[in-house]
Amino acid sequence: MRIIDPHVHIWVRDPAYPWAPETTNPPTFDATPEMLLDLMAANGVERTVLVQPIQYRWDNRYVADALRRYREQFMGVCRVNPEDPAAPDHLSHWVEEAGFRGVRLSPAVDAAGDWFTGPLMDPLFARAEALGVPMLILTRTPRLGDLAALLERHPDLDVCVDHMADAHPGAPDEVQALLALARYPRVYVKISHTWSISQEEYPWRDTWGLVRQVYEAFGAQRIMFSTDWPVSLARTTYDRTIRVVRDEMDYWAAGDLEWVMGRTALRLWPFAT
Repeated sequence: MRIIDPHVHIWVRDPAYPWAPETTNPPTFDATPEMLLDLMAANGVERTVLVQPIQYRWDNRYVADALRRYREQFMGVCRVNPEDPAAPDHLSHWVEEAGFRGVRLSPAVDAAGDWFTGPLMDPLFARAEALGVPMLILTRTPRLGDLAALLERHPDLDVCVDHMADAHPGAPDEVQALLALARYPRVYVKISHTWSISQEEYPWRDTWGLVRQVYEAFGAQRIMFSTDWPVSLARTTYDRTIRVVRDEMDYWAAGDLEWVMGRTALRLWPFAT
């Protein structure tokens, strides 16, 4: 079974790659491509998607440099400033010149994220659609209705909802807001962050019902595990984020676990075999 991790972050404490001025709590440790490659080798992870960390904001150079050095092992998802009218052109640059395959937006659910309903979103969604790269959305469930409105206008865009939009297993309204997106055939969900929303220790069984609901609504071909290394280290280990889905959850139909652990990710990030 191929294991393709569609979501990790890398960074380094190096003045050559400065944190964005808005960063108030920069990382206190390095998370380099070489550290990640060692973890991948030890855990049978074949390929990984590097997602631009928020600490660098729109300066994607560190991830771009890793993509150049390790073309076989990595693909990348960039960030662009969603409040900049030039964001579509910036996306084109990072995709066409630096080799990124995807872009991530992180709209807050309060007024700070209201740009997500503004006039700059359609041009950015349209550019991702034209470039044929997925749009990753990091948000919480109150924003999913706004996302649905954009999906209606951009039906040919692949969109991935990161970390199940932090829907909580004990909040039926949140769960239903997430499941409602299953009606859009090009929406995918990362069934990650069970370690974050759980009230229990590993293997976080109180989240399994939520994961199963997402699985039943979207199907195995539109959901995917991810490690979210090194963010996940706040509560767990790299290997456990793999094992909880592969070895612990016991409700996958025949053949479906192969999709969840790798084949779904390969639909959005088609690494060379």
